[in-house]
Amino acid sequence: MGGDHAPGVVVEGALAAARTLGLEILLVGREEAIERELRARGGRPPGVRIVPAAEVIGYDEPPVQAVRRKKDASLVVAARLVKEGQADGMLSAGSTGALLAAGLFIVGRMDGVDRPALGTPVPTRSGRPVLLLDVGANAENRPEHLVQFAVMGSVYAQTALGMAEPRVGLLNIGTEAEKGNALVKEAYARLKEVPGIRFIGFVEPRDVPFGAAEVVVTDGFTGNVVLKTYEGAAMALMGMLRDAFASSPLARVGGLLARPALRRVRRTTDWTEYGGAPLLGLRAPVVKCHGASDGRAILSGLRVLKGLLEGQAIPRMAAALVASLAGVGEKGKGATSRPDSEPREGKE
Repeated sequence: MGGDHAPGVVVEGALAAARTLGLEILLVGREEAIERELRARGGRPPGVRIVPAAEVIGYDEPPVQAVRRKKDASLVVAARLVKEGQADGMLSAGSTGALLAAGLFIVGRMDGVDRPALGTPVPTRSGRPVLLLDVGANAENRPEHLVQFAVMGSVYAQTALGMAEPRVGLLNIGTEAEKGNALVKEAYARLKEVPGIRFIGFVEPRDVPFGAAEVVVTDGFTGNVVLKTYEGAAMALMGMLRDAFASSPLARVGGLLARPALRRVRRTTDWTEYGGAPLLGLRAPVVKCHGASDGRAILSGLRVLKGLLEGQAIPRMAAALVASLAGVGEKGKGATSRPDSEPREGKE
């Protein structure tokens, strides 16, 4: 029931996933509304069923209180299905804060994780995406969080994105070791000691679109700013090109000739093609889709979820975190010494 266009686009994407991905889908929410959307699309096919949930958590509600108070909210019921083993994973286009709260309090964190991170692939000039995390699950982070993000991001890039030895970079205002604030300097020192990941040091924001690393790690506030700047810049650039090609008869002819190439560029920068952002660090796969998702974005998000399951990403992350904590010694053991009990984030 979450998202700007729910439940219609969610049903649309879920039906497409049932047909093309071979997934069994549980549609959790208000039964009447979901049935109506299913009838409008030819009825309910095999492998798709409804799990009733009467309540919905809105974007304007305090996430933690809403998850604790609304026991029959669609997002809460879905998380409970995962915890009880009735579902292998879950996807939502609703409130990011509520999804994070449900993930923490119901699905549960894996050992060695203080805070889960949202990771999403962003396009590059080479056509091969870069995994950026955290992109909004946490507004503030400590160095040990960034270490955990790096380990989880590396495993995810290998298991779900097919990258054999992903390079891991730490986002900073420069590549020199002496640059940056206390957070990134301390995280840099720790990441140099972590076994099992290919840490290449600092990466500047301007180098991310050129594929400077396959995994780029940053705090959630900075990551969310980078992601939304990416989205806005891509939309602005496509708009500028449309205006330029409409500026004169000769430009319009050029636009017609360039249209196939422009469509390829648009697909490369279209966030709906990349699906949802996995919430890494939980005991089961949880994927967050954009609030403005259409059916194609929901389908893409479910493809991400399937990749997490088929690649055994969760158990592999758990094993990698154990190894990383051992690798950084006493300094890294602080990663589990002060767990955070509540998420602090809101809508997106």
